[in-house]
Amino acid sequence: MRTKIQKSMVFVLSITLLISYVLMTVVVYNQNLNLLKREVRQEARYIRTAVNISGPAYLEQMDEVDVRTRVTRIDIDGTVLYDSGGDEVVLDNHGAREEVKEALVNGYGEDIRMSGTMGKEMYYYALLLEDGSILRVAKTRDNLVRTALNVLPLMAGLTAAMLLLAWLMAKWQTARLIKPINELDLEHPLDSDVYPELTPLLQAMDEQNKAKDAVANMRKEFSANVSHELKTPLTSISGYAEIMKNGLVRQEDIPKFSERIYKEAKRLITLIEDIIKLSRLDEESVELEKEEVDLYALGREIVSRLSMQADSRDVQITIEGEPVIYRGIRQILDEMIYNVCENAVKYNIPGGSVSVWVGNTLDGPKVSVSDTGIGIPKEHHERIFERFYRVDKSHSKEHGGTGLGLSIVKHGALLHGAKVSVESEPGKGTRIEMKF
Repeated sequence: MRTKIQKSMVFVLSITLLISYVLMTVVVYNQNLNLLKREVRQEARYIRTAVNISGPAYLEQMDEVDVRTRVTRIDIDGTVLYDSGGDEVVLDNHGAREEVKEALVNGYGEDIRMSGTMGKEMYYYALLLEDGSILRVAKTRDNLVRTALNVLPLMAGLTAAMLLLAWLMAKWQTARLIKPINELDLEHPLDSDVYPELTPLLQAMDEQNKAKDAVANMRKEFSANVSHELKTPLTSISGYAEIMKNGLVRQEDIPKFSERIYKEAKRLITLIEDIIKLSRLDEESVELEKEEVDLYALGREIVSRLSMQADSRDVQITIEGEPVIYRGIRQILDEMIYNVCENAVKYNIPGGSVSVWVGNTLDGPKVSVSDTGIGIPKEHHERIFERFYRVDKSHSKEHGGTGLGLSIVKHGALLHGAKVSVESEPGKGTRIEMKF
C-alpha cells in the first residue's frame, strides 16, 4: 500500500508536469508569435514612411538588412519590383498571395505560411504605399516544435527537481497516512476511527470480532454443557454398575437397578444423537436430497408414533388440517415437527391435550402445535431455542429432555428458510408455529 500511494502521487505529478509543459509551450509559442507580429508591423510602418518620403530608392538600403527579415515591393499587378534578397527577377508573380490581396482591398494584410524561396515558415505583413504598390515585410519564425525544444531544457530541469521533491513528499506523506492504520487496535477497531473513509471497514471488523466472541463463548458454553450432560448419565450408570459389581444389591432389586442403567444409557444415546444432528446442521453437511413431502401425512405419522407416550402421560394428541406439499428434506422436517410435538406431550398436564394443525395459508405452508401444558414465561421465549437451555432444569431432566430438541428445530428452520414463532403463558399452554 505504501509503495502504491508513492507511485500514484509521483504519477499524478508527472502527468501534471507533462500537461504544464504542453501548455507552457503553447503559451510561449503564442507570445513569441505576437511579439514577432508587433515587430514586423512596426518595421513595415517605418519602411513605408521612409519610402513615401524618399521614394522607392530607399529600399536599396534593405539589402543589408538581417537575413531573418525580408523586404519586398510588389506592383499592383503582382510583379515583384524589389526583394531584399536580390531575387526580384526570378520571383513569380505575387498577385495571388493572401497578404497582397488583403492589402489591395484593406490597405494592409498578413499571412503565415512556408516560404517556397527560403524553405522556412514565415510571417508576412503587407502595406499599401502612396504610389499604389505594395510593401511587404516578412520574418522567419520558430514553429511549435522548435519552441517546445527551446523550452525543453528548462522543463527537464524543473521536472527532475519536482519529481525528486514529489518522491520525498510522497514518502513522508505516505508514512504519515499509513501510521494510524498500522497502529489500529484490531481487538477494538472503533477506538481507532481516525479516517471517516475507514469507518465502514472498522464497523465490519468490530461486528466480526463480536460475532467471533459470541461463537467462541457459545462453543465454550456448549462444550461445558455437553461435558455436564454426558457426565450425569455416565455417573449414574457407573454408580449403579459399581454397586451391582460389589454385590451390594439384593437379588430382588437387580431388575430395578438394571432398568435405571438402561434408562440412563438410553438418555445418553439420545443426547449423543441430538449432538450429532446439531453438528451436521451447523456445518450444513446434510447430504439428503430435497423431495416433495406431504406435511399433513408426515404429521399424522408423528402423532401416531407419539400416541403411546401421550397415553402414558394421560395426554390426548390429535391432528387436523389438509394435505400440504412442501419441497424439503424429509428427515429434518420429521425431526422438527417431532421435537415440537414431543415437547408438547412431555410438558403437559395430566388430562391435557395437544392439537396439531397442518395447512396452507396466505403466507405459505404452516404447522401449528398447541398444548394445554405448563406454559413458558415470556422472558424465556427467545432463549428456549438455545442449546441445553431449560426453563426449569429439574423439571426437564425429570421428563428425560436433552435440552437440544428446540435447537434442532431452529437449525432445521434455518436450513429450510422457515420461521418459528412462540406464543405461551405460564399455566395457559403453548403454541409453536412453523411457517415455511
